[in-house]
Amino acid sequence: MTKIKLCGLSRPCDIDYANALSPDYIGFVFAAQSKRYVTPETANALRKRLKHGIMPVGVFVDAEIPQILSLIQAGTIGAVQLHGKEDDAYLHALRQQTNVPILQAYRIRTAADIAAANCSIADFVLLDSGAGTGTCFDWALLSSIARPYFLAGGLTAENVGMAIARLQPYALDASSALEQDGYKDFGRMQAFVQSIRKEEII
Repeated sequence: MTKIKLCGLSRPCDIDYANALSPDYIGFVFAAQSKRYVTPETANALRKRLKHGIMPVGVFVDAEIPQILSLIQAGTIGAVQLHGKEDDAYLHALRQQTNVPILQAYRIRTAADIAAANCSIADFVLLDSGAGTGTCFDWALLSSIARPYFLAGGLTAENVGMAIARLQPYALDASSALEQDGYKDFGRMQAFVQSIRKEEII
């Protein structure tokens, strides 16, 4: 079964939407430059509202490791997603202090980016077209991916069926496509989730 991640949740109603749809993962963005940024305090309150069985993932860009660890120790997040220039030394240092799953994001433009993702020491890689651009990259580049991955970038209810059929990713991740006027929209979230699950049934 293809896993589902709904990213960039920031309001109590967003959590209520997720609880109704039961994705495998939701994402809290802790990068201050993002319009979807949430403070640790807000994320903790949202986490307490989240239904059991949905994994909260913290999204970071070149964050200090103690900041990440504090959110893990507080129970706010159960997995870490890295979107900056974090290198192997950073991942080793983080891994020495926690055993939660680590995802490393890669912006895919060329075959070299796929090669780099194949070599990542993270538990999973997330392959995207760029931070929050809402567009697809050239999926033909994925012919050389050699590990399970989260697919992101431009995914919608209309194209997830094609993504599953052609690529069979471990998980599908969406954020901007789930929004209307800059906020998460239940109808769009529901259509996204139902389209994935419909493909799994078929």
